[in-house]
Amino acid sequence: MNINSTLISGYQALNDIGYLLTGKRRVLLVTDKNIARIATSQQLMAQLHAGDCALTVVDEIPPEPSQHDVAAVLQSLGARDVDLVIGLGGGSVLDVAKLLSVLCVDEAPTLEALLAGEKPQRRVTSLLIPTTAGTGSEATPNAILAIPEQQTKVGIISPVMLPDYVALIPELTTSMPAHIAASTGIDALCHLIECFTATVANPVSDNYALIGLKKLFASLETSVETPDNLAAKLDMLWASYYGGAAIAHAGTHLVHAMSYPLGGKYHIPHGVANAILLVPCMRMVRPAAVSKFAQAYDLLPQADRTLSEEEKSHALVAYFSDLVKRLRLPASLDELGISAEHLPHLVEGALNVQRLMKNVPMSVSAADVRDVYLTLFPALQAE
Repeated sequence: MNINSTLISGYQALNDIGYLLTGKRRVLLVTDKNIARIATSQQLMAQLHAGDCALTVVDEIPPEPSQHDVAAVLQSLGARDVDLVIGLGGGSVLDVAKLLSVLCVDEAPTLEALLAGEKPQRRVTSLLIPTTAGTGSEATPNAILAIPEQQTKVGIISPVMLPDYVALIPELTTSMPAHIAASTGIDALCHLIECFTATVANPVSDNYALIGLKKLFASLETSVETPDNLAAKLDMLWASYYGGAAIAHAGTHLVHAMSYPLGGKYHIPHGVANAILLVPCMRMVRPAAVSKFAQAYDLLPQADRTLSEEEKSHALVAYFSDLVKRLRLPASLDELGISAEHLPHLVEGALNVQRLMKNVPMSVSAADVRDVYLTLFPALQAE
């Protein structure tokens, strides 16, 4: 899959995007109210208002949006005469912006048709500007929507949704609370390590994953602890972008499959769900990916290269465990008030995500999935 987006990156890079507005008559800006208040966001909106285009702002995109949220946006737009869609926000905002870029063209498929598997053929010109460093949505052909009636999420996937332009602007991420920076950073880590170890991994996705992992290992904790460190913030934006590019060429697997029902039924933030699942899932797949785990371990700034591959693979899992603790993210479902009585639903929901389960580098049974979920209930194990 070719990613042909033009990338703009760096401090004050917003100053370089004015040319994108030339000749645009109607611009749709998709964001949320919190992001819209940021000074850098206000700078972007000032540029848009100063231009000759008519600007429509949609700023009520919720976390974990559903198909009903997108349908409500479409209804509020009325006429869809749009020639530039800008997504400014986290992964949820960017996913909605990508969907709108294909739903606002003449004779576009309906949202229902996209959910049923029909593929879009064209998009409106699009610019995606991430304000979190985790989802990599700006580099993926995916848009994820919650389906409340089924208590799960689905992915609408098409390379047509890949944006024309991406802007990676570190000052837009400095206002993220530490827990958001931490959980979105772990989301990026999951994308990178899962794509690197997936059955469909290939030299292109491996290259993206290794570059992204090196940047993430060097900068994640600094970006959380020192939010004004623009170099670390930019490294994390790039790590997130590379994670998205790895998804576009390979795909995630066990962590993401098992996090879907946690988000769909219990509305646990995606990065938090991934943080809880990262260690037990990687511990399970480690024996099937020893060499690749060792390669990833060697990218750690503190890596001990005298270890054997087997030892490095164990050390990487230990690093993941310590990292989640240092970032003060939840490590169990007990902490989130979810009881073990919901195990059957969780197992069924995870196994239903077959597009991801088929990427796991080992055979995974329902019992295996249940065993991983069980590790997330320490109180139950203590009985």
